[in-house]
Amino acid sequence: MTHPDLPFPLAGSTLIVGPSNVGKTRSTADALTAWLERDGTDGVVIFEFAPEVERDGRVLGGRLDRFVTPPADVWYGVLDAHAPRATAADDDEALSLAADNARRAAEVFDAAPPDPRAVFVNDATIPFQTPDPDADPDRLLDYCAGAEVAVLNALEADALAGSDPVSRAEREALSAFRARVDRVVRLDGEA
Repeated sequence: MTHPDLPFPLAGSTLIVGPSNVGKTRSTADALTAWLERDGTDGVVIFEFAPEVERDGRVLGGRLDRFVTPPADVWYGVLDAHAPRATAADDDEALSLAADNARRAAEVFDAAPPDPRAVFVNDATIPFQTPDPDADPDRLLDYCAGAEVAVLNALEADALAGSDPVSRAEREALSAFRARVDRVVRLDGEA
């Protein structure tokens, strides 16, 4: 079913992509709000993977709760994530930070309830920025496949064009997401 304020239906799986600060998180929050208004909180799962990094007085990324307060009766798994490319001094440190994200995200996945009705994922590629065995995007995609609706967002920008291992792994995860979702919505920030 299409919601009048969303550019995609609240059914099946949707991946929202684009560069930083174009509205991916806001669009995901809008979808969550629309679902809650229409269908309530039963079976709602939120995965929050967005790191919050401030650069030049501007927050890059950000959490869903900037736009919507998740109700107490939804399952809300939060990863206090690193931003490997933005904060690491070199490729080795970035890969170490990404591997730590993957390990801790695996614990969040393990804690999630089985059989969700609706899944909302903010910054979906963050747990998959490493070739670490814990960083298998199919785990998240398989989890979302059983839900009535899944809305995921992810960075798709020049930052992923690098040859560093974190960018390579994140491009592979993004490719896996694109291959398995029902639709991809690209936000480019242009008026």
